[in-house]
Amino acid sequence: MPASPRPAGTFPPHRSPAPSSGGRVHLGHGRRGAGPSRQGPGRAARSCSSRRSLPVAGAASAAAALFARGAMERCGAAAGGDVRMCQTVFPAHANHRGELSAGQLLKWMDATACLAAEKHAGVSCVTASMDDIQFEEAARVGQVITIKAKVNRAFKTSMEIELEPVQLLSTEDHLEHTLATERRRIRLGYEQVFQKLMQESNKEDTFKEEDAVSTDLTHVQSIELVQPPHANHHGNTFGGQIMAWMETVASISASRLCRSYPILKSVNMFKFWGPSVVGDRLVFNAIVNNTFQNSVEVGVRVEAYNCEEWIKDQARHINSAFLIFNAVNDKGELLIFPGVKPTTKDSVRRYHGAIARRRIRLARKCMLFAKEDKPSDPWETSNQAYVSYSNVAALTHLAAKQGWEITSMLEHIKIWTHEERDVLSLKVEMQVKIPSHVAFSLLSDFTRRQQWDKHFLTCEVLQAVNEDEKIYYVTSPPMTGHKPRDFVILVSQRQPCKPSEPYVVAVKSVTLTSKPPSPEYCRSEILCAGFQIYSDSDSSCTVCYFNQVTSGVMPYLAANLTGSSNSIEDTALECIKFLKQKGSKC
Repeated sequence: MPASPRPAGTFPPHRSPAPSSGGRVHLGHGRRGAGPSRQGPGRAARSCSSRRSLPVAGAASAAAALFARGAMERCGAAAGGDVRMCQTVFPAHANHRGELSAGQLLKWMDATACLAAEKHAGVSCVTASMDDIQFEEAARVGQVITIKAKVNRAFKTSMEIELEPVQLLSTEDHLEHTLATERRRIRLGYEQVFQKLMQESNKEDTFKEEDAVSTDLTHVQSIELVQPPHANHHGNTFGGQIMAWMETVASISASRLCRSYPILKSVNMFKFWGPSVVGDRLVFNAIVNNTFQNSVEVGVRVEAYNCEEWIKDQARHINSAFLIFNAVNDKGELLIFPGVKPTTKDSVRRYHGAIARRRIRLARKCMLFAKEDKPSDPWETSNQAYVSYSNVAALTHLAAKQGWEITSMLEHIKIWTHEERDVLSLKVEMQVKIPSHVAFSLLSDFTRRQQWDKHFLTCEVLQAVNEDEKIYYVTSPPMTGHKPRDFVILVSQRQPCKPSEPYVVAVKSVTLTSKPPSPEYCRSEILCAGFQIYSDSDSSCTVCYFNQVTSGVMPYLAANLTGSSNSIEDTALECIKFLKQKGSKC
């Protein structure tokens, strides 16, 4: 962002934050941060960068190289980056209600995540971003807070760290390590989704409330001087300290609408664009972007000045964030916020940006924390990244389940089943003498599926979203006494980051408004299915097919499971035959 001063209460155009699920911290080159996780009291993901020296341009590049070496030496071992912090909540840490202040909790989370990153990398780290923090419960004075941080995965110049209040099992640690790549994809693709939603929001005329409050009246500015207790041993300001200051100024801004003490419920994104050091003056500008009945979004922009920049009024933009507050009355009932009215071009942009971010938040919450028995997810601009994530995550978790039992064995084929309460899942393991990347290329193209799978009558591409995501319309032949079935499915394909990881082709049903159910077919659902392809050698691989059985799939499997048919084995043999024939030509 440009270093020139900006009028009070205005914010720059939105830059790409790091979306994530729940709370993770993403530690990356020259910045500070967070990624996705399960919701819990103040869970967050955070991102840190490895650096050894003061924040000058040359130091950042050298630090990235140091970080990359540190990560490679540890070979992605998450266990090496586990850190636990315990803190007693004293009155000095609490607000007027006797509850632990969100700002203090953010400082503890930031410190714990950085310690985990440094334990893993062996070099000094700073926070790059922290996003998707959900504050579900409040800790009170006298209680003990336990914060556990662990490195989920190390990338070339950054790490994703998850902060959790409970100990995870080693199997789950492995899953989180695998899915960290998926969450990183969401972070990197957030800007594109946001811009699409902004364009849609800009078309809507939403400034109609006569008693709406001007957003200008909510502007708050505060200045802090960075002193040694606010910085680490390199003189860089603690990211948690900046976040705490941001929470304070944002809550003052929100209070101007509710005339009460606002409660921080979530943080859309903390993104650090640059460092600050001891002696810097930090200017915090907070303003309400929009209100949504019982919640309000406040945008905060932080600019830093050293002595020379202070005199010349040349600011360095170091941080931006969006904080969402609720407010309650004395009975604990949620208060309703008045509508707001933007009065400038910049405030109109922020007004519509808040609408777009809310749509993304709601889509993410729906996708990542929904029950398994809900109908297929709608494929919309606001939730595409999270639908794709849940598609890959569901297959990854299904494959990692314990308790698979072998029900049939043939040469080069094994069939397994897994029962968990009333859920039945199927696994077909095939040994194929072709390279794994060739099998991946053939199996990820579902237009070829009819060549070996008799359950695919027709298959057409409805949307080629990108090179890794496609939506297909599939029809299946009728079974005795049943109408033919049709499916609208999302196919997400992923290549491995390491040789030991599999190629992934994940499948799940989605709802597409352009393809409604037809009376000629029985619209059916695929909850979770797909392939994992492991490389055994340069010329052979293991292909594992998974399917979490639903009512739409059961008619095609029932006879096989009762032993009156060998359709699964026959289909597996046809798949092997297809792969060998086509693979020999590649």
